[in-house]
Amino acid sequence: MEWEQSIVTIASTGGRSILITDKIVQACPALTRIQVGFLQLFLRHTSASLTINENADSDVRRDLDMALHHIVPDQLNFRHTVEGPDDMPAHVKSSLMGVSLQIPVREGRLMLGTWQGIYLCEHRERSHQREIICTVYGRS
Repeated sequence: MEWEQSIVTIASTGGRSILITDKIVQACPALTRIQVGFLQLFLRHTSASLTINENADSDVRRDLDMALHHIVPDQLNFRHTVEGPDDMPAHVKSSLMGVSLQIPVREGRLMLGTWQGIYLCEHRERSHQREIICTVYGRS
C-alpha cells in the first residue's frame, strides 16, 4: 500500500464556487502510481465546502451559488454574526454540502464521470485562502 498526503492552498473567490480538479491532481503526484485506491479530500474550514458537480458549463457554478443563496439567505435572523452577516449562512451551507470527498482512483486516474469536476464552494462574501488536505492511498 502506498500513502501520500499533501496540503493544497487555494485562493477562493468570494461567494462563488470554483473548479479545482486540476489543482488537486497537480498537488497529488502519487495518483499516477496508484492502480486501485482512493483520493480523500478534507477542507479545513467551516464556511466553505467541497462538492462534485458538472464541470463543462460555467452556468452550473452560477446556478449552484444562486440556489445556495436562496436556500440559506443572509437575511435570516441568525444570532451568530461575529464575522458579519454572511458568517452563519456560510456555516449552514458548509454543513449542508460537506467538507470532505472520497474519490476512487484506478490506473493512475481519478474515476470521475465524464462531466464531473471537484469544486471548492466559498460561502463567505470575500475571498479567503482555503486549505485542503489531500490523502492518496492504494495499491501501486
